[in-house]
Amino acid sequence: MTSNCSLEAVDHLMRYLELAIYIPIFLFGLILNAAALLVFCVFLRKWTESTIYMTSLALMDMLLLFPLPFKMYATNYLWPAYLQPLCSVLESLYFVGIYGSIYTIMCISVDRWVAICHPFKAKQLRSPKVALGTCIGVWVLVLAAVSWTTSRFRETKQTDFHCFHRFAEEGWSPPIIICLLVFGFLGPTLVVVYCSARTIWALWQSGQHSPQSRACVKIIFSSLSAFLLPFTPSHLGILLQFLVRQGMIQDCGSKTRISLFIQTAMCLSNITCCLDALCYYFIAHEVRSPKHTFRISMVSQRRGKDLTSSDT
Repeated sequence: MTSNCSLEAVDHLMRYLELAIYIPIFLFGLILNAAALLVFCVFLRKWTESTIYMTSLALMDMLLLFPLPFKMYATNYLWPAYLQPLCSVLESLYFVGIYGSIYTIMCISVDRWVAICHPFKAKQLRSPKVALGTCIGVWVLVLAAVSWTTSRFRETKQTDFHCFHRFAEEGWSPPIIICLLVFGFLGPTLVVVYCSARTIWALWQSGQHSPQSRACVKIIFSSLSAFLLPFTPSHLGILLQFLVRQGMIQDCGSKTRISLFIQTAMCLSNITCCLDALCYYFIAHEVRSPKHTFRISMVSQRRGKDLTSSDT
């Protein structure tokens, strides 16, 4: 038994490591996302499905960046008890930015899959109005889910506390963590990977190597990277920390390594704000290209295959 296991060394290290990670992410993320919003909303002025999704994603990233200065301050200083409502709002905004980004990237993958793999149905299923309605739905869903969940993160106490740290035991209850891992990460991950794989396969089957097809492949890989690289380690860390909280992992050395891993992974997960800039670049390039050029070529090719099959 290691009930007296101390994690003070990890907490001391993270005070400096968080600053080294958060400051560059905050500065570069703020510049890149502000530039993306400026490009999509002012310079392009072309509201396609892609630009609507990417604008929503940039807003999610800005929402994720906003609490970071408070998070850096909370690492080194205790907050008085009367600031607990403000802390809850900041924590909610932070998690809305994370899981809003996850679901928005999932919607982008589905939209791309429909456009490339089902070009005939895309005319009925895809439109700027549908994209806008989907983004609004994601915002409402994530806001409702996160607000309900974060309300259980803290107990009402009249003592000073560390915001963004040391959540209440109820916040680590099995129903909350299982729903978080399944619906917050695992489900969207399966959708993103499936849609990305099917879309890449369709592009490979088409046998086309036009600039539009190469741009689509770059968009797919950049979206997949922006999804898997930041969020996979952080949710693995949440799972491991959940096992610690449930008493399934009791070794002090393992607890120390898991504590360091989850805190570092959660810090690095914010790099999604910068990785999304890859998606912004390729989307902006796609919007400037001739409208529907690649989709028209895909439709023509599939129509030719259908005619050949009917003749046979």
